[in-house]
Amino acid sequence: MSEFPPINELVPHSGSMCLLDRVIAAAGERLSAEVVVPAHGLFSHDGGVGAWVGLEYMAQAVAAWAGWQARQQGSEPRIGLLLGTRRYRCNVACFPAGQRLQVDIERGYQADNGIGQFDCRILSEGEELASAQLNVFGPEDPSAFLNGENA
Repeated sequence: MSEFPPINELVPHSGSMCLLDRVIAAAGERLSAEVVVPAHGLFSHDGGVGAWVGLEYMAQAVAAWAGWQARQQGSEPRIGLLLGTRRYRCNVACFPAGQRLQVDIERGYQADNGIGQFDCRILSEGEELASAQLNVFGPEDPSAFLNGENA
């Protein structure tokens, strides 16, 4: 039995938009998640998913880390926003269906205003397939922020 809750309890995504399968490790500023590329899913096409979906795998791993951190403090996971990506490098055109991917993320910094940066990579059988830096924003009050209120 995993020491981590089901992924849908850590990320604010639901249904077919929850792309990760599970958290496999987390400590401090790092988290590793796993996904088995689906043959039939929201982004599946021609026997796999395009390499660009790797960005969403990374972003959801960051969301899982934030959700895990929130649970450690007795809070619920809340939404965050992907602000941008730097240096997304991927040495494959697609991730084939059935491939087991490990998505590793590590927080590089977090500013007091909720803006953070994460170093991310995707591996399969120990080989790095993709890497990027993600810039994210976690507003203190997501609902107020999304409604344009001074939050």
